[in-house]
Amino acid sequence: MEDYILNGKAFGSVASRFLKSGGDPLVYRPFEGADGKPYIIQMNKKGEYVPVLATNADATLRHEEWLQIDQAVQQVARERLRGVADLQSRGLTYNIPNGMGKTVLLTQKQSDVNDAVTSMNGLRQSPNDRPVYDSDYLPLPITHADFSFSSREVLVSRNGGMPLDTSMIQEKTRKVAERVEKMLLGSVTFPTYGGGTIYGYTNFTSVLTQNIDNPSDSAWVATTLLETILNMIQQAQDAHYYGPYMLYYAPNWNKYMGEDFKTYSDKSVRQRLSEIPNISGIEQWDYMSNYDLILVQMTSNIVREVIGMDFITLQWETQGGMEIHFKIMCIMVPQVRADYNGNTGIVYGSV
Repeated sequence: MEDYILNGKAFGSVASRFLKSGGDPLVYRPFEGADGKPYIIQMNKKGEYVPVLATNADATLRHEEWLQIDQAVQQVARERLRGVADLQSRGLTYNIPNGMGKTVLLTQKQSDVNDAVTSMNGLRQSPNDRPVYDSDYLPLPITHADFSFSSREVLVSRNGGMPLDTSMIQEKTRKVAERVEKMLLGSVTFPTYGGGTIYGYTNFTSVLTQNIDNPSDSAWVATTLLETILNMIQQAQDAHYYGPYMLYYAPNWNKYMGEDFKTYSDKSVRQRLSEIPNISGIEQWDYMSNYDLILVQMTSNIVREVIGMDFITLQWETQGGMEIHFKIMCIMVPQVRADYNGNTGIVYGSV
């Protein structure tokens, strides 16, 4: 039997629960309480999450078993989210309540306006202009991966006093996190939807580009890399974006980052690069290839992570309850941005 939603109507018990909840994914997380009854977590009128008796859901897992699953998911997600974590740590996020109920985000780009004027009496007329706006649409797809346990596996774990084997959960979470990261990088794409396209750092149509000298060439020296990065910064500043910047480099650069910047110097290449003004951080990004470099101004008018739903694990049953299915999912989409004139503070360097 399949559960689905068509033209606003639900078909099947799982789909019915989901539609009645207004798209709240917590209805897919029932747990068995100490009294043996099924509960789900819901928000009350005070904005607090409290357990509520679930009259239309069967609970297979206990609360502590859900904790094991959630801990495994969150641990791996933190390990694999490098670029997204940098955005989150700087507050460069945009949260959408009930992201499951929305498929696109509408934003606007605004043209610049004329400069202010200075006068002694305030009577001088400044240019009276209006900004021009242009609309952008950002798709909000779900990134997800599935796995399952048999009910017997759960019973064996419970009766034997052994925790559930979370290795599959961790591996599936890793796949979801990696895809979220690669969307930000721009190495994976999603089809245009609702009039909008998801772009990352490397495939953004307005990204500035820079040629990188191959460090494996015999003529290459560390000062060549310094000059290249300074040129990338100049490109961003020529577009009127002055930092602060993050510099990401491909893993192939590691063997060079630890070398002496100059012969007999007391600084490594990495240390010298970190002294460049307005660079707030230099990080290896595992998913970058060759000798790529990415310079990004870390401000919300250049990039932010749109979050319609953080990592969450959902559960439902089939085969009369003999098969317990899980889906790790999130709605996390990068929004890289340019101004009305197509200028941006992202510079992509490649060989």
